[in-house]
Amino acid sequence: MRKFVWLAVAALAVAGCEKKQDQAAKPPRAAETVAADGTRTVPVNVNDDGYDPARIKAKPGEKLDLVFTRHTKAACGEQVKVADGPVIDLPVGQPVKVAVTVPAKGEVRFACGMDMYQGTILVE
Repeated sequence: MRKFVWLAVAALAVAGCEKKQDQAAKPPRAAETVAADGTRTVPVNVNDDGYDPARIKAKPGEKLDLVFTRHTKAACGEQVKVADGPVIDLPVGQPVKVAVTVPAKGEVRFACGMDMYQGTILVE
């Protein structure tokens, strides 16, 4: 009986460590940059929880390069679609740039291929 209790305690400890490792594995987002032509590059991490950031503020007419980097093997993170554009594949660990020109007003949505991960560019 004691052997079973120790085995159960060890299994729980290992499971707890694995969960902490998964949470720690989420990389920090890179800093935004602005090119000489005024195009702002916005890094977007794709994790198990969705997009980080999921909300991006932008000025009317601003040119953005959204750089999606997928850090999850979840099926929801395999693709992204920005506004009415094409569905774009996101390989794990490889940055993929998507150019966007912000409209005069409103918002621009982006979502995974299954529409479960969602994000928005909000026009200020």
